[in-house]
Amino acid sequence: MKLNSFPAALAILVATLVPLPGAGAAPLVATTAVQARPDPAAPVITYLKAGTEPVPAAADSGPLPAGWMAVEIAGPFEAYVLNRDLTKSLDVKPGSSLYLMPQEGAGVLAVVAAGDKTEITGLRGKWTRISLKKDLVGYIQSDSATAPGPGEPPSSPAAGAPGAMADASGSASGPAPSAAGKPAAGFGVDDGGASHFPRLLEGQFVSTHNLLPLHRPYDWQLVDDSGNRRAYLDVSKLLQTDQIDRYVNRAVEVSGTMTALPNGEIVVAVESLQLK
Repeated sequence: MKLNSFPAALAILVATLVPLPGAGAAPLVATTAVQARPDPAAPVITYLKAGTEPVPAAADSGPLPAGWMAVEIAGPFEAYVLNRDLTKSLDVKPGSSLYLMPQEGAGVLAVVAAGDKTEITGLRGKWTRISLKKDLVGYIQSDSATAPGPGEPPSSPAAGAPGAMADASGSASGPAPSAAGKPAAGFGVDDGGASHFPRLLEGQFVSTHNLLPLHRPYDWQLVDDSGNRRAYLDVSKLLQTDQIDRYVNRAVEVSGTMTALPNGEIVVAVESLQLK
């Protein structure tokens, strides 16, 4: 071997032995939980399907416990922020925690940094649902990947929280809508006129201001694709009502308790409003 060719040969050898930052790891043999910290008890932010080649995070992620691997997870991510952590211009304040569920004490997806791009996608009482448009670093158990048990969320960003409507206790709220956009089992209104628990409905969020005052008991309504009213919407439970204009004439999902009016119309006391 010529002396001047030795450095080039050495560089080729090093490149074959040392993985480049961002290079994919071996495919996962099972569906694997991605957690917020390298700790089995840490919140799960998503799942990677079997066969996925995880992308190792940059080397500056720091030393990890044995058996753990830092991986890059592509955004965007759905999360919840407390209304008090929004500025008057409806931006999320830097340093605010983004939660996986709309309840204090839930797992934290990330802490907002200056310059992070977020978009409001829903309202829920004292919570606002947002989309975080950035990639995150998560952690997987590289030596003992396990598949999720029955009922655990599928592999989607921030699984288990955004995308699956939840009530104040964190459990799923009511039956899912059918493919036709109607509740899976009717409105569920009992003989007393009120539903037993919040239901999830979808349709277009529109104003009732074009109706005569006599026929306009509420300012908002949910209509189907043909423009027929599915229900009146009582939004008084939503604390951030100044954000309502973001949803006008757009497809939405609403969750709330339904009551039958004397004329047979349905009104939903909206507890959660989000873009579909």
